[in-house]
Amino acid sequence: MSRLSVVSTDKVNSTTEKLMKEFTQRIIANPPGVCPVDMQLAFLKVCHAQTCGKCVPCRIGLGILEELLESVLDNTATMETLDLIEHTAENIKNSADCAIGFESARMVLAGFEGFKEDYISHVKEHKCTGTFEQPIPCVTLCPANVDIPGYIALAGEGRCDDAVRLIRKDNPFPTACALICEHPCEERCRRNMIDDAINIRGMKRYIVDKAHADQVSVPACAPSTGKRVAIIGGGPSGLTAAYFLQLMGHQTTVFEEKAQLGGMLRYGIPNYRFPRERLQEDINVILSTGVEVQLNKNIGTKELEEINDTYDAVYIAIGAHADKKLGLEGENSKNVISAVDMLREIGDNKYPDFSGKRVIVVGGGNVAMDCARTAIRSKAKTVSIVYRRRQEDMTALPAEVEGAIAEGIELLTLKAPLRVEADADGNAAALWVQPQMISNVRGGRPAPKKANKPEERLECDVILVAIGQDIVSKPFEKAGIAANRGRLSADASGALNRVGMYAGGDCVSGPATVIKAIAAGKVAAANIDEFLGYNHEISVDVEIPEPLLNDKVPCGRVNLAEKESWARKDNFEGIEYTMSEEEALQEASRCLRCDRHGCGALRGGRQDRW
Repeated sequence: MSRLSVVSTDKVNSTTEKLMKEFTQRIIANPPGVCPVDMQLAFLKVCHAQTCGKCVPCRIGLGILEELLESVLDNTATMETLDLIEHTAENIKNSADCAIGFESARMVLAGFEGFKEDYISHVKEHKCTGTFEQPIPCVTLCPANVDIPGYIALAGEGRCDDAVRLIRKDNPFPTACALICEHPCEERCRRNMIDDAINIRGMKRYIVDKAHADQVSVPACAPSTGKRVAIIGGGPSGLTAAYFLQLMGHQTTVFEEKAQLGGMLRYGIPNYRFPRERLQEDINVILSTGVEVQLNKNIGTKELEEINDTYDAVYIAIGAHADKKLGLEGENSKNVISAVDMLREIGDNKYPDFSGKRVIVVGGGNVAMDCARTAIRSKAKTVSIVYRRRQEDMTALPAEVEGAIAEGIELLTLKAPLRVEADADGNAAALWVQPQMISNVRGGRPAPKKANKPEERLECDVILVAIGQDIVSKPFEKAGIAANRGRLSADASGALNRVGMYAGGDCVSGPATVIKAIAAGKVAAANIDEFLGYNHEISVDVEIPEPLLNDKVPCGRVNLAEKESWARKDNFEGIEYTMSEEEALQEASRCLRCDRHGCGALRGGRQDRW
C-alpha cells in the first residue's frame, strides 16, 4: 500500500470519527417532547447504515421496517400496518446473523410497545401525541420547571438578586439546589451539540453566593383567605408547599417531628456538602412569609384526626426517615449503625468519634458516600465501602465516588454481605462477604451473581449500613389513608383517598432527590389552593435580558473546584468553591437561550406564572 493511500485512509477514518462524535452529541442533546416514531425511524436508519448487508434480515428486512415507519409518519398506514411492523421486527430479531440486525429489531419492538399509543394516534388521528410546543430541554427536565435560561441570563448581567427572585417563583430552595441538586436539567442541554452542557448548578451556586437568599425580598402574600392548611413534615416538600400556600393567602402550620426544620436536607446531608447556615438561609425566607411552626410534634393517628378536624386541608410530607435492615445474621451486634441514625445525629450537631477504628460502609448510593466521607472526617483509621456490584454500577453520583476515593476511602466491589461476626462482648468484629461476579443485565444494570470463590472475612470495628430508607406509614394507614408497600397512595395531583388530604415527596414516591420533593410540594400547593376554591397565580416581576448576539463558538465548560483532599478530609467545613465572576460570565455566555431561539421559539413567549 502506498503512503498516499495510508494517509487518505487515515483522513477518512478521522473524519468518520469526528462525524460520529458530532452525531452522538446531537443524540445527547435530543430535546424532550419529540415525536417518538420519528425518533425511532432516525435510529433505525443509522443502524441500517451500519449493517454489512450480507444477510437478508438486515439488508432487506430493516429497509422494509423503515418504509413501514415512514408510512406511519406519512399518514398512509393502517392498523394492519402496525401489526406488520411488529411481526417484521420480531422476524428480524429471531433471524438476523449479527448483533446490529438483532438490536435494531429489538429496539423497534421495545419502542413499539412503549409508544403504542403514539403509533395508534398517527394512524387514527393523523397526529402525534407529543407536544408541538418545542419544550426547552433544561426547563422540561427540571422537576420544578424553573426558568433556567432566564436566571442564567440575569446572572450574566450581574443581576443575581433578580435571578434568586426568578428561581424562587418555582423553587423556594435556591441555596439548597445550588449546593446539592443532582442537576437533571443538564442531561439534554442543547449546548451538548457544540461542546458540553452548561454548568447549571454551578451558575446557581454563583448566584446564591453573590445574593444570599435571605437578603433577597420575597413577594407580598395575597390577602388572607381565612383558610388554614396543616403541613405534616418540615422537609423540602412540606416547606415548599407551606411557602407557596402562604403566598396565596392561606395560613399554614408546619408540624415537624424533630427539633429543627429541614428534613433530609438537615438530617441526611453532611455539613461538608451543605453547610447548615446555608440551609437556614432558605428556611428563614420561607418562615418570613408568616408560616407557623410546631417542632418536636409527633403525629400519630389521634393527632392526625384532630388536625383534620381543625384545618381546611392537610398536606402530608413525612419523607422517608426509617432505616432499612440488611437481614443478616449478627446485624444487631453493637457498632452496627444505620446511616439514617448516624446522619440524624449529625443533623443535631452530634458527631461520632471513630478515632482509630476500622469502618466498613455497606451500600453504593450517595448516602453510602456521605457515611464513608463522614467516617473519615470522624478520625476513622480506615474506611472501606462494600458493594455487591461494580463501581460503574453504583447509584451514587460519579463526583461523590471520586471524592471519596480521593479522601483515601477504599472501594471493595463485587462483595455481597453474608453475616456480621461479633466478639465476646457483642461488638462487631468482622463482616463476612461472598465474592460476586457480574452477570446478565436486569433492570438496566448488570446483575451480580455468586462467584465460585470462598467467603472472605473483613475485619472491622464499626459497620455503617446505607442500603436505603423506609417510610413510617402505619399511623396514617390506621387513619384510613390508602398505602401500597409502605408508600402513601396519592394520585397525580397529590390527593389521597380522604377528602382534603394530600401527600407528596418521598412518602409517596419513595426516597428520591431533593428537587423532586420540592416539585411535589409545588404541585400540591396549586391543587390544595384549587380544592379550597381559589386559583391563585404565582408571578414574578423580573425583566429577562434579551439573548446575547455573540458567536456560539466551541468553549470549554467551567467546573467547580474543591479543596484539596488533605485539607478537607479532617473537618466538616464546606469543600466546594464557587465560580469567579470571570468564570460565571463566560459560562452564562455559553447558554444558547433556548427560551427565545430554537426549542422555545414556538412557545408563544415567556411563562411567568403557574
